[in-house]
Formats: sequence, structure tokens, C-alpha cells
Amino acid sequence: MTPDLPLLLPALALVAFFYACVGHAGATGYIAVFALAGLGGNEIRPLALVLNILVASLATLQFVRAGQGHPRLVLVLALGSLPAALAGGALALPVAWLHRFLAVVLLVPAWRLAWPASGAAAVAPAEAPPAYRLPSAPTITATGGLLGFMAGLSGTGGGIFLTPLLILGRWLPARQAAGVSAAFILVNSLAGLMGLLLSGRPLLLPPPASLLPIAAVVMLAGASGAWYGSRRLPSPWIRRLLALLMLLASVKLVNLSLG
Repeated sequence: MTPDLPLLLPALALVAFFYACVGHAGATGYIAVFALAGLGGNEIRPLALVLNILVASLATLQFVRAGQGHPRLVLVLALGSLPAALAGGALALPVAWLHRFLAVVLLVPAWRLAWPASGAAAVAPAEAPPAYRLPSAPTITATGGLLGFMAGLSGTGGGIFLTPLLILGRWLPARQAAGVSAAFILVNSLAGLMGLLLSGRPLLLPPPASLLPIAAVVMLAGASGAWYGSRRLPSPWIRRLLALLMLLASVKLVNLSLG
């Protein structure tokens, strides 16, 4: 990795910044960058998880400081997602069909997020902000379990599934949804790393001379993106950027299913 480090750092910084703007940590982007750099799968997964945890921690902190957190919602989601994510990640079944299914599923909310208004709604006057309402605690826990299982199977932090649900389901406004997703991704990424440790397999991380610059650049870019997303980025652009990231995730899942 060391000879390509100057080329990797700008790409990783861009991934961390843009993902953090919408409360995500960038795992799918890191995986793509490292795969293009020639790293093996056993090296990519632990490194992507470590970077995910670093960026998700900073993103959670920035969104909470901006008043966009929701600790109770994250806790209830985590009650379902943690065991489900461990179960999904432990399965050793062929999941090509699942990757294709999830790739198609992501395209629908991506379209809805990019073009939310149609017909009469597009010309209706904005007299009042839309009403947001959380469902019951059992529904939230069950949702966390489903999303956690999907995250475990797909090897992601789950935010790519959670954020559009929070926005399109009118659970939360876009910026607060991003804050909740950052914390959700942090919890699931920690669980994923714990699963790797408990499996007994060695963590094939790069040497400190390569890991420290990568971590520093990703943390700086992620913190900057989270600050901008939690305070400055308009909600419509949060939706559009999220739609773009979902499209990229869909493409990645298709590639995984064909690999």
C-alpha cells in the first residue's frame, strides 16, 4: 500500500467528506478505493471497518453538537440491529441474489429522494413544514433488526438503508435523520469489528506508517464533512447527495453479485 499512498489519500478524503455530509461513514467508498488499489478482501474488510468507526464517531459528535441527535431512537434501533447484524454477518451462504435484490431496492428511494415532488404536490404552496412522527418502540426495534440483518449480509454499516427510511417515512427531517444514521452506523461498525475479533482471525491492518496517514486524512475530511452537513448543507441537497450515494451503493452491490 505504501507506494500508492499519495494517490489513495485524496480519494479517501473525498469519500469521507461527502459520506459524512449525510451522516454516513463511507465504508462502501473505502472498499472501492482499496479494491482498485489491489488490496485483498481479508485486508479491506478490517481496514474499512476501522475507518468507518473513526468517521462515524466524529460524524455522530458533530451532529449531536448541532442538536441533530436522537439518543432514544438510536438505542431502540440498536436493540434490534446488533444481534441481527451479528447473525447476518455470520452467515456463510451465497448472497449474490441478495446483493441484486438490495441493488434494486436502493434505486427506488434514491429516485424518491432526488425527485420528491410530483403532480399536485410539486405545485402546492409550502404552507407548513411536513409532520414527522416516530412509530411505536416495537416497530422501531423490528425495523432495526431488519436493517441490521441487511447490513450484516451486505457488509455495510446499515445507514444506506436507514436514512432514506427515516426521511421518506417522515420519521425525522433530513438533517436529524443524518445524525441518527451516523450513530447507527457507529454501533453496527463496532459490532462488526467485534465479530471479526471474536472469530479468531487476525486483523490484517497495514503497518502504522501507512495506517496513521490514512486515519488522519479520513478523520479530518470526515469531521469537516459532518460539520458542513450538520450546520450548512441545505436539506434538499442532503437528499440529493444521499440519492447519489445510494446509486453508487447499488452499483457496488451489483458488482459484488457478479464477482
